[in-house]
Formats: sequence, C-alpha cells, structure tokens
Amino acid sequence: MQIDRLLLEGFRNYDSQQLTFDGSCNVIYGENAQGKTNLLEAIVYLSCGRSPRTHADRELIGFDRDRARLVGHIQAREREFETEILLNRGRRRRMTVNGVAARNGGDLSQVLHTVFFSPEDLFLIREGAAARRRFMDQSLCQLRPRYAEALAEYGRLYDHKTRILRDSDEYPQLLDTLPDFNHRLCQVGAVLISYRARYVQALAVHARRAHWECSGEREELALSYQTVKTVEDPLGPAADIAAALAEHQAQHHQAELASRLCLSGPHKDDIAVTVNGLEARHFCSQGQVRTAALSLKPVQQVRNASIKAVFKNALGAVVFAVFLDSHIHARRVIVEKRRKGIAQRRSDEGNQLFRRHMNMKKIQSMFHGTDDAWLGIRQRAVEIKKNMCIRHGKPCYGYEIKKQRCCTVVE
Repeated sequence: MQIDRLLLEGFRNYDSQQLTFDGSCNVIYGENAQGKTNLLEAIVYLSCGRSPRTHADRELIGFDRDRARLVGHIQAREREFETEILLNRGRRRRMTVNGVAARNGGDLSQVLHTVFFSPEDLFLIREGAAARRRFMDQSLCQLRPRYAEALAEYGRLYDHKTRILRDSDEYPQLLDTLPDFNHRLCQVGAVLISYRARYVQALAVHARRAHWECSGEREELALSYQTVKTVEDPLGPAADIAAALAEHQAQHHQAELASRLCLSGPHKDDIAVTVNGLEARHFCSQGQVRTAALSLKPVQQVRNASIKAVFKNALGAVVFAVFLDSHIHARRVIVEKRRKGIAQRRSDEGNQLFRRHMNMKKIQSMFHGTDDAWLGIRQRAVEIKKNMCIRHGKPCYGYEIKKQRCCTVVE
C-alpha cells in the first residue's frame, strides 16, 4: 500500500497544495517553518484520524480559515482508494473512503498504515505512562478497527463518569447513574486490556531483537504490560478481566467520590521498559534511551540507531513517515555499513519512505558519488516553497513562530 497523491486545503499553513509522491523514497526539503512536518502530519492523519502532534482537530485548521480539507489517493489491496477528511470549526469532522462515510479512524487504517517517528518519540522512555499509552493506542487503532471503536466509547464513558463525580455535590441524583457507567466501563475496559496485552506481548519479541542488534548484542530490552492490579491475567477471557476491573472499582469507590476523579481503569495503563534488568526511564543513558525508543517502534530491522530511518511495521504497516533529527548529518546514512543491502530491501519490498530534512546541501551530499540517486532507490524530491508576504514582498514566518499571521500570505 502507498499514497500516490495528496491534496491539502486550509491544513495548518497550507492554503492549497497538491503533491505527487514516488512509490519508494521521497525527500521533503525546504527552509524552517515551511510545512515539512505538517505534510507528514497530514499523511498520518489520513491513515488513522489522529494527529501525532495534537489532540484538538481545530488546531489543524489554518488560522484564517474556517475549514480544512485533506484528500489522499492511495493504492492498497490492488485497488485505488480516495480518502477524504473535512474539518470545520464548530462542527464534527467528516471522513470518507471512496465516498462512503468512515465511522472512525479504524476504517481509515484499513486503507493506509503509517509509522511516524519524530524526535519527540525519544520521550517515550523518559516521560510518564501517558506517552506510552498514546503509543499503544495509535498503533492498535490502525491495526484493529474494533479497538478504535472501543477506545472511542471508553473515552466517552470516562468523560461522562468524570462529570458525574465532579457535579455530584451540586446534583446528588447523578450518582444514581454511576453503577451503569461503571458496569459499561468494565466491559469496554476489558476489551482494551485484552488488545493491549497481546500487542505488547508481540511487540516485546520484535523490540528485543531490534535492541539487541542496535546495541551490538550487549543489551537486552524487555517490555511488560502494566494494568489494574486486580487483573492477574490480562491475556485471559474478557469476562474475567471485566470482573477484576469491577473489583478494583469497588475498592476505589470512596476515593473516587472524595477526589471527584476516575481512579480505576485502563486509562492508567503503562508499559514497563527495562534494559539489562534496570528500569530504562531512570537508569539508562541518553544513548540507551534513544536506542530503546527506536526499538519500541514496530520494526523489522534497525541496523544503526543513529539513522532513525529504516523501519518496517512487524504488525502490518508498510508506509513510513520518518521524521529525521536535523542534527544528524545526512552523510552518516551514506557511510552506514550495510547501506546497500538496506536500500535494496527497501526497493524489493516496495515500501514507501518519507524523509524530512532541513538542509538541501546535506541532501545533495547524500547523492554525491552515487550513479543512481539514493543508493539505487528512485526518489522524488518535493520542495516546500517559501510563503511570500503580499504586504512586505518577502518571506513571512511570524505566523509559524508566534502562532499568528502578521498579514496575508500566498505561495
């Protein structure tokens, strides 16, 4: 599966932009604040209905626009698909696949899979459990449509229960509805736990192998899924998990009433990451954290942790939105020991790779000395042009840096 064409209207800083991509490797280059990251974000959003950078869809709409439109022409399962998302201020978004309404992000992921890696992913290890839960949710929403539905329902139930607890002093009668919400939260929460436990179990095998190779066969990475304490076997039947969740809810009932917060459920789940038996979050060096974060991405082979580019989703993703750290010199990609073998595998597998880079000179240095561009992989370089200011007649970056436009801009 691959994306052939992309149309953006009113998305972030794009007024109107249409792009055509190559089926193998694509280099996105341009100066700062021109929309390279926004382009990758749009591709990921088309694949799962979620942004890797924000939870609020309204932030995806341009500052001076009331709506945004994203259209992707995708090749998948030997068919052509057109995925379209319409975002409007003050109204619910509209998602369609070949003109048929998509219920949630799970329907989108059936057409396009993506793996997005950015410098912020390095905080998967250092930050709290929320970052790792978000990582699980984004992956599972693409792989399992039922999980996406369960996650959306759990979020609605969680919000309702939180409002009931928050307003219970002013409206005590709301507490009469709490048992019904608790019961449904246990049922839906059991589905989430079951999917997450199996995902972490499968991810642990591939991440361990990738980390072992990246560390020169010196370090062993281990992952374990952490959920509600009363759930002894997260891989067991959903009915048993739901009963364990109900038990945990009963134990924390008074605490929830006192704090007016929802304290029990899979919304507090986590992945414990250890390297050689030590908790990575507290005891690993910066280099070890980088390697562990890379290994957490569903990968097939990672030969060099500093490249941050060659990934294949072991659970089904074959399109890559890779966000390179601008401080890594591009020539390290060229001199990497197994570069030709990796490049050939990328070409043979037909995967689609997106790279973002800050400096065109570095991109040119990557092609220097090679007969064919980028080690035998045909690629298309897409330049994001400067936004020219009508009023001042020169590039205007104020709207990107200060989150506001100083004047009207055009391509």
